[in-house]
Amino acid sequence: MEFDVIEVTEEELKNFTAVQMQLLRTAQKNKNALRYKLEQELELFKKLVLTDGMKNSSLYEGKRVGLEAEFNRELDIIVEQLKYALKLNEPLPDDGGGDENTGYIVDYSLSYTERYKIVRDYYLAIPDPAERMALYTNDEVAKKYLQSYYSTLYDVLYTYSQ
Repeated sequence: MEFDVIEVTEEELKNFTAVQMQLLRTAQKNKNALRYKLEQELELFKKLVLTDGMKNSSLYEGKRVGLEAEFNRELDIIVEQLKYALKLNEPLPDDGGGDENTGYIVDYSLSYTERYKIVRDYYLAIPDPAERMALYTNDEVAKKYLQSYYSTLYDVLYTYSQ
């Protein structure tokens, strides 16, 4: 598939995550659908103008300009949403590198609830409650990875240790 909804180099494409590629594909499909709709509407209007005997009228050109403006407005919305979504799905700078020794999957493309479940299941698998709490409170990766969910999971793990 050719991507012309936004400018993307081959190198950038190679570095996109699966989520980012899906966002790009969806935006490209939406742009292509908009272009097809514009062309269909123009073709239909052209036939109407010709069958009404107004081939020298400026109606067709006015309609084309109006549809192009609408297309550009809707395309700007698609591009803006795509750029925003791509930024949201960029891996964080500390993604990878040294996080392999956590014992659980560190994937910043997951939602916070999915991250929470992964870390929760990992720590609940530790049978000794004291060891579980000691490891969790010293887990700096979990603090960054879970952010506001860190304290919620702390409360859950503390409840299980009682």
